[in-house]
Amino acid sequence: MSDGLRYLSGSEVIAAMPPIAERLALAERTMTALVSDAELPSKIGVHPRPDGSFAHAMPALLRPTDTGTADPTATAHDLLGIKWVTGFGDNQALGLPAINALVIVNDPATGMPTAILHGGSITAQRTAAVSGVAIARFAPARARRAAIIGAGAQGHSHLEVLGHLIPDVELVVHDRHPERAAALAEAARAIPGIAAAQAAGTAREAAAGADVVITAASFTSPDRRGALTGEWLTSDALVVAVDYATLVAASVAREAALFLTDERGQFLANRDAGQFDGYPDPGATLGEAILAGMTRPPEGRVLVSHLGVGLADIVFADAIVRSAEAAGLGTVLPR
Repeated sequence: MSDGLRYLSGSEVIAAMPPIAERLALAERTMTALVSDAELPSKIGVHPRPDGSFAHAMPALLRPTDTGTADPTATAHDLLGIKWVTGFGDNQALGLPAINALVIVNDPATGMPTAILHGGSITAQRTAAVSGVAIARFAPARARRAAIIGAGAQGHSHLEVLGHLIPDVELVVHDRHPERAAALAEAARAIPGIAAAQAAGTAREAAAGADVVITAASFTSPDRRGALTGEWLTSDALVVAVDYATLVAASVAREAALFLTDERGQFLANRDAGQFDGYPDPGATLGEAILAGMTRPPEGRVLVSHLGVGLADIVFADAIVRSAEAAGLGTVLPR
């Protein structure tokens, strides 16, 4: 354990971020650990003014049981930490980020804090990597076309995942702000593996004909809630919802051949709070599906709603801190 407390800024987190293949492995490890090796509550939250704002505490503990694995992302030691994230939709009018987060890592043997990391980049990349786990296992065979609805940070973070997992993917993007959609399409054209990218005028146009649809709409879009129905989708589409039920209608979940979520307890708690009214119980968690060797059904759509768990932030933070220490990145603060 270091004698100080290492702080990593946003740019330092990005510099120490593992490459795409390792990020996907970290995400899969997180999903399977949630089945039996992790302890975490549903998000603990308060709701400050203005209306629609939130502040969530996301503590997590990992107790790995398979220490004999050859997986290079695995660690034999416990992981302990917390993510503190706030969302203030009105910040955009002030020129400030709507979502802000810090991740704190603790020594699991003593509880001493060992690192503080800027959380925005971790959130973006771990979320996209969990989407990648779903895409790798449940995208239709010979998938070629993908859609991203929402051109914010999550839209951008999913580009590399799509280019890595769907060779020569043709991407269509939409955002309620056309200039943001155009910027995302332009950024996509520079990503290896993306053959073409264009912006669509509506979300429905973006989803039309897509094999994989990623919804990353702003939580502050109540007018669009539940707008995406089965009429928008191909008969065997994979829908990956990272915006809770902001865009995807409950009927899509009810009609799906397979409905998965990242963590059952959190999904049920959010449904009890009204976030997922009308949604059925998930058929399995993503981790359960992986451990059971599940593949996509021969017919029908698959919906994966992942709400984001603090364990993913801690697993990613552990890898980032180890990389940063080796590279001499960060500022070591006295305790």
